[in-house]
Amino acid sequence: MTYDLVIRDGTIVDGWGGAPYRGDVAVRGGVIVAVGSIDGAGRHEIDAAGLLVTPGFIDLHTHYDGQAIWSDRLNPSSSHGVTTAVIGNCGVGFAPCRLADHDVLVDVMAGVEDIPGVVMVEGLAWDWETFPQFLDRIEAGRRDIDVAALLPHSPLRVYVMGQRGADREPATVHDLAEMRKLAAEAVRAGALGFASSRLATHRTDGGQQIPSYDAGDNEILEIARGIADGGGGLIQFVPDIPAAGYESVLQTVFDAANVVGLPVTFTLLVGNAGDPLWEKAITMVEKANDAGGDVTAQVFPRPIGLMLGLELTINPFTLCPTYGQIADLPLTERVAQMRKPDVRAKILADRPTDATSNPLFHLGQAWEWIFPIDDRAIYEPDRTESILARARTRGVSPLEEAYDRLLDDDGHAMLLGAMANFTDNSLDTVGNLIRRDDVVLGLGDGGAHYGMICDSSYPTYLLTHWARDRDTGRLSVAEAVRELTSTPAKVAGLLDRGRIEVGYKADLNVIDHAALRLHKPVITHDLPAGGRRLDQSANGYVATIVSGQVIAEHDVPTDARPGRLVRGRQPAPAGLRG
Repeated sequence: MTYDLVIRDGTIVDGWGGAPYRGDVAVRGGVIVAVGSIDGAGRHEIDAAGLLVTPGFIDLHTHYDGQAIWSDRLNPSSSHGVTTAVIGNCGVGFAPCRLADHDVLVDVMAGVEDIPGVVMVEGLAWDWETFPQFLDRIEAGRRDIDVAALLPHSPLRVYVMGQRGADREPATVHDLAEMRKLAAEAVRAGALGFASSRLATHRTDGGQQIPSYDAGDNEILEIARGIADGGGGLIQFVPDIPAAGYESVLQTVFDAANVVGLPVTFTLLVGNAGDPLWEKAITMVEKANDAGGDVTAQVFPRPIGLMLGLELTINPFTLCPTYGQIADLPLTERVAQMRKPDVRAKILADRPTDATSNPLFHLGQAWEWIFPIDDRAIYEPDRTESILARARTRGVSPLEEAYDRLLDDDGHAMLLGAMANFTDNSLDTVGNLIRRDDVVLGLGDGGAHYGMICDSSYPTYLLTHWARDRDTGRLSVAEAVRELTSTPAKVAGLLDRGRIEVGYKADLNVIDHAALRLHKPVITHDLPAGGRRLDQSANGYVATIVSGQVIAEHDVPTDARPGRLVRGRQPAPAGLRG
């Protein structure tokens, strides 16, 4: 018997959490057709002796809404074993959208997701209006990995309400009925569900709260009813985190989901200090699930924060007037200026202005949680490596230490701002959360925050730091792979993938676990209009396979572009576990 592809003698990690075992995997027609000891030949064969063979990884939280149109590669995600990416998260995106509202959505995406406006103007044809038309546009493109889409709340609100929606006015009865109808239409066309956000730091480029920020409880409920009318789907939600905790903002979504019987996944952050508000959120999840709900908290397996640098959107001196005078100079000229003693003295003596209302800019001087990052790409650094601790050791101010570190590598140096998930300078709490059945990994944010965040490399981090290198609390390889595959597949309702079993989609990784290595982020200029972004690579991915086609070999992309739009939830292969 001849197969399209046979992977020989690998250590199979099935994605279900079972013990790894040696065997072969055969693929035909984009589907796994045999697992075990296989006699037949493959048109293409991969020797996986001594290597891991895993299902392809599923990233529930990305923003490739634009990149899926202007690029045929969804990297960095596809460089880290991801074979399916979910877009439309945080309730922001590009559809539905009338011609007159393009600028509104560009303003939202530029502010919330740090995508330069010129990139969206140059990179998007805007040859759609409705959400079904947007899905058709995604489906028409060629790309390396699969994409599934959530219906984003802010574009939906603006589409129905116009400027009233952008101004966050209350929805009328007519508005609610129209949103419900369009939500049902989106699901019937292939939306995976619905996404919204009430996070205070999600602001437009002009500094305003996004359209969905304080939408009424009745609006969330009516959209959820529309999702149910269309056949059902996932609700993804980003809650704000007021001082009192998560309760009020989460309860709105939990109640709406409970009324219509939909699953919910929401962003959960762990504070670095102070009251453990996340515990209240987990208690709410437990209560909701005990009452018959289907709720998961979505966490990130390393610190959540920012990358800071002279080439990036934010650095500790962004708001200093003297720095502002040279900020637009080419990097080499800027560095030369910053090395002059008089310029250095002026910048260090400056008082930052409040020129922006975006709170993220003010995180750039949280010295206890800011660390230099080099090619070792350490995301659980020792507290002695913080800018604060290094400054004390040198006998200088944190401003001076940060200034000097930014000039390292001729100004190409970067700092990691670990603003959450790093309680007591440790990821122990995050590790405990990862092991919970009501928690799912996500928040890679690929395709967004181009000048601030590069987190879509987290699958590689999970497999190296958590499943190989960490001294304590280590995950087994089987546990780590399950959290990257079958667990997010179940949450998303994509039950045709995420496992190595006959009948499942042939999305696979062949990985040299011992050699797997994550590199530090770098700047590239491959966006439309020459826009810059952060990218991050890895070594150790011997092959990444989508629908039976090899999209990367030995960490180098091939010409294969088998990625497709996934229209809606997908059932498990007949007779197999869902």
